[in-house]
Amino acid sequence: MEKFEQIFSFINEKAEKYEKNKGISFLDGILQALEDVLDEKETWIGKEATKEEIRKAIQIAILKGMRKTSQPNHQMTPDTLGLLVGYFVEQFFENELKNNLITMLDPAVGTGNLLFTVMNLLNDKVSATGIEVDELLIRLAADTAELLEQPVLLYHQDALQKMLVDPVDAVICDLPVGYYPNEEVALDYELCAHEEMSYAHHLFIEQSINYTKDGGYLFFLIPANLFESNQAKALQKYLKKHAWIQAVIQLPENLFASKAHEKSILILQKQSKELRAPREVLLAKVPAMSNKEAMSMFFEKVQMWKENK
Repeated sequence: MEKFEQIFSFINEKAEKYEKNKGISFLDGILQALEDVLDEKETWIGKEATKEEIRKAIQIAILKGMRKTSQPNHQMTPDTLGLLVGYFVEQFFENELKNNLITMLDPAVGTGNLLFTVMNLLNDKVSATGIEVDELLIRLAADTAELLEQPVLLYHQDALQKMLVDPVDAVICDLPVGYYPNEEVALDYELCAHEEMSYAHHLFIEQSINYTKDGGYLFFLIPANLFESNQAKALQKYLKKHAWIQAVIQLPENLFASKAHEKSILILQKQSKELRAPREVLLAKVPAMSNKEAMSMFFEKVQMWKENK
């Protein structure tokens, strides 16, 4: 049995036991199982495992729990998308990562799967902050971070309100999509919609830019139709004023359950007086990931763009 399968079986077994004996949800059972390990009530079988094996095992257990409860805010960023976002972070911070740590923020961190996928990929070159409004999700993220020994500060709050976070080099975020219910808070934003409720995903983009250093980069998983909505004009106007679009990457349709759920990757750079906008925006489509030849041509296209930007 692979190490990650052993860890998954261990967590799964404990969570099922808690679910049955205590009458709690499977996700709460996972939390209890992880906390038992951290409190040393249980012998942890993950000692010999890599950070990726631990992350994958916890992720699969959490996915099982999410399928059981199917709450709309309980969604997880798939590994394939996390690895792609990580690849782009690596490309844009190539020089910095050789010598320094970079600081990173995920303002909708959830259980941390996107953040930890990227951090594991960048090999201890990142110190990060995560914000999450859902208490169960952030507790799962905190326990996972501790087991992965990843340096992450986590805050349980609404990320669209004032945050105690210093500006970061990079933001990564799988944007929560929909209307933002707190209209009073929305009034503080340039992207506040005055005719109807504001889009949370637009406000997350603005808030992320507010907490990024000048010249820093932002990597968003966005709804594929982001620039086609009735509030898109205001978003384009806002971006023109504060950021440079570096890339828009269309993702393969087969990664999503339906057209309505399709996503793209949007890469922005916060404007800086010392820097200039890219000569051209990288517009690309990720091919079917099973097609190795097409994938290698895709990565080649990114490299050529990077050399000429």
